[in-house]
Amino acid sequence: MSYDRITAQNSAVLFVDHQTGLANGVQTQSPPEFNNNVKAFATLAKVYKLPAIITTSASDGPNGPIMPIVTNLLPDATIVHRPGEINAWDNKDFVAAVKNTGRKKLLIAGISTEVCLAFAALSAKEDGYDVYAVIDASGTWNKIVEDAAIARMVQVGIKPITWVAVGAELLGDWRSEHGEEHAQLMGDHLPFSANNISGYLAAKGQ
Repeated sequence: MSYDRITAQNSAVLFVDHQTGLANGVQTQSPPEFNNNVKAFATLAKVYKLPAIITTSASDGPNGPIMPIVTNLLPDATIVHRPGEINAWDNKDFVAAVKNTGRKKLLIAGISTEVCLAFAALSAKEDGYDVYAVIDASGTWNKIVEDAAIARMVQVGIKPITWVAVGAELLGDWRSEHGEEHAQLMGDHLPFSANNISGYLAAKGQ
């Protein structure tokens, strides 16, 4: 095992089927928690200027349009609308968009965890990418289903991770150019972190 870190230079983010209709079926987190986590993950992509690809499945039907919290934060993301493929990796335009990023580390989130996330992650891993499954920015309707999906991905070397861990690895050092912006992000999306930051600013007299 090696520890090859996530950086702003080697990673891309993929949002698979973050659509309003599908989001209604997420039961592994409360709606506010899920929206918070998806927004935090998208904000990380924005702060660190990571290449972002968004794909949808039948967005003109009941699956619904892309969640606004994703597109509002990532207006320049590449969007691939799939007409029917369940596995996003079966869509040649999506695969080409991923390849065009030039990045080998893929940070993938999806709805649902066991299909949209897992299928794309498994296929990307098979094609030689280093794949991270961002579990808390993904969701499904049942904890057992989610656990089974994570176990399946882990068996082939896909790494489960959360947005906080992604962010911390990207930041690396609080003294970096992104330190203050990252602190604000943490305060906005993690309540106890907001308390820490408020205390820190108070101690500085700000």
